[in-house]
Amino acid sequence: MTFTIDFLDDGRVLEWEATDDGATMTERDDYTPRFFVAARDPDTDIDLTQLHSLYERHPDVVATESVSRRSGFRRDDERALAVDVNHVDRVTPLARQARQLSAHPVGDLASFNVDFSREFRYCLETNRDPTPAAELSTLRLGIPVTETGQDTYSELTIAGETVTGSAGDILTTVQAAIETHDPDILVCSTSEIVPTLYEMATAAGVDDFSLSRWPDVDYQQLASRSTYSSYGRVGHSPARYNVPGRAIIDESNTFFYGETNLDGVLDLVSRSKKPIQELAWASIGNVLTAIQICEAHDRGVLVPWNSWRHEFFKPMGTLHDADRGGFIFAPEVGLHENVHELDFSSLYPNIICTRNVSPDVIRCDCHSDHKDVPGLGYSICDDQGYLVDVLQPIIDARDEIKAAIRHEKDLDNPDNDRLAELKGRSGALKWILVACFGYQGFSNAKFGRIECHEAINAFAREILLTAKQQLEDGGWRVVHGIVDSIWVTPDPDVDDDDRENLDALATAITERVEIRLEHEAHYDWVAFVPQRESDAGALTKYFGKVAGNDKFKLRGIEARQRSTPSFIEDVQRDCLERFDATKSADAVLGRLERAIDELQAGTVAVERLVERNRVSKPLKGYSQNTQNVAALTRARDQDLAIHPGQDIEYVVVDDEKSSRERVALAHEEMDSYDVSYYETQLIRAVESVLSPLGWDRSDIRRELSGERDAVLSSFGATDKLS
Repeated sequence: MTFTIDFLDDGRVLEWEATDDGATMTERDDYTPRFFVAARDPDTDIDLTQLHSLYERHPDVVATESVSRRSGFRRDDERALAVDVNHVDRVTPLARQARQLSAHPVGDLASFNVDFSREFRYCLETNRDPTPAAELSTLRLGIPVTETGQDTYSELTIAGETVTGSAGDILTTVQAAIETHDPDILVCSTSEIVPTLYEMATAAGVDDFSLSRWPDVDYQQLASRSTYSSYGRVGHSPARYNVPGRAIIDESNTFFYGETNLDGVLDLVSRSKKPIQELAWASIGNVLTAIQICEAHDRGVLVPWNSWRHEFFKPMGTLHDADRGGFIFAPEVGLHENVHELDFSSLYPNIICTRNVSPDVIRCDCHSDHKDVPGLGYSICDDQGYLVDVLQPIIDARDEIKAAIRHEKDLDNPDNDRLAELKGRSGALKWILVACFGYQGFSNAKFGRIECHEAINAFAREILLTAKQQLEDGGWRVVHGIVDSIWVTPDPDVDDDDRENLDALATAITERVEIRLEHEAHYDWVAFVPQRESDAGALTKYFGKVAGNDKFKLRGIEARQRSTPSFIEDVQRDCLERFDATKSADAVLGRLERAIDELQAGTVAVERLVERNRVSKPLKGYSQNTQNVAALTRARDQDLAIHPGQDIEYVVVDDEKSSRERVALAHEEMDSYDVSYYETQLIRAVESVLSPLGWDRSDIRRELSGERDAVLSSFGATDKLS
């Protein structure tokens, strides 16, 4: 089975297959990618004869054909013009010309099957399975941050071994590793390693250096670097490169490989028909789109180039009711004992499948008198929607994988390699299921529809309210609930003999709503944290001690935040351990005092104080002298390439300054740090631990200064613990 595909400038295609004896290559010169042009509206009479004739005479067009295809899941076969082109790179320019060449108004025509990635298109059109048939070999190349943006490397990590020296020494070592390992996959800390190594070879006069398995092509640049914004968050997309015969995984530009592992990537390769290299850099939505495109292709449905689905007409009242998210029960701030967490298994994907929520069947014309969606009155067709066929196999597969994980863990000698494989696959499928709901409301989704997004939320609200009512009727008190999870504790006003068994209640709720309600965890205690400067509960900030286990579950507090220095994280975790053991604020504050003493004595290693923050804009785009600005200034002065959307790591050395001297980059040598700044961060972290008991930063500072007695009961915590 083909694991990577290369496209040469002359139109030839190289298919690479992994075998037990190494990679083999098949060369093809007959591949002609295809796109389609058809009427946007099936009721519009479009004559494609003139366009057909013009395309036939185009030098980049190999063939044209009038075919019968469906341009939507709920549409019948229609006439469409199929255009075969001589190179995959010519598809988009030729499709764009359809509007220019046609005599019809621009809005009457639509192009289909246009903006597919190259390898995915090839696998889809030639029915190739990109899932490797044999185990793939890998080789990792990495550079330290000090080498980023440099024209030549003086240090490079190759298969775990760090090599330093001249360009010739590094190139010789890389070439030897390539010949020894003959990797199918190059895992690079940044894909810029590829062109930089070739530039080093040219400068050093090394003529025989090559990473490629194809002698005529060293490497190709597939895309330039770019900065983008998604849901208010700035991201960076590095340049992408291709080395013939080998797949490249860029660790700075991969979601699924970073969040799961190679097994997770390969599982999605088999479901999406996106080969490894494309799957590695693809976003969750990109992979979900690919899986949906495969379903459309199997049904003979064309894929629109641009989304043009209008939102259905709604009365103002319906608009108001529909513009709501999942249901949330505000958490009861404080400490709660004997808490159980219940989760609906893959709630949103299961709503789609059990309620048949799909873009092609929501608010259908054939059942307009139905009012299937609670609170909104939308109808849902009796015919099964395509989205159910897309998601149900993924739901079933993840359930099977989770069962296999539980079975493996129950063995006396579990196979850790097998567990890693299963967890990787489960994690990859989880992300697809998480994204399938939001994708329905995404304006550029190929097959999404906002009414599906609204309907899923409406069903979710009803399900959570149903569960809440049934749990309370059974003698349990809900202390928090958010979207698909509910935290309950025994209702003190209900006798134990009258309280229903929680497992039996979960089973009854499962049968009623047709989605499994699982017992996620039992906690000795859970603390819900208030919002900063408010008594209201923060929806996603809590921590708790898992019953019968040494583990804590943390959400939202500093120890879970990616920017938190390891020293602050370790102190906060120590405070949780001490609080669990003693239920005493004194013990927590004692740990804080010792941490502050360490800071003031200068005995904390600077590498434990490194903060990591995302860069949101270029250096010149900042108007305030923030820590990020100081760090970016230092990076610029050292010729380090840090782009918007990437992370920058630094230690705060003097937060009172506004110049580049405010911080030091993580790789720099430094002999001091800002004690006051990190003391404030420590107090903030401890505040998160004690705030459920009524403490805030001012209380903590007064206690540290000896102005008051640290008595836990003085803040009403005794009642909460009883």
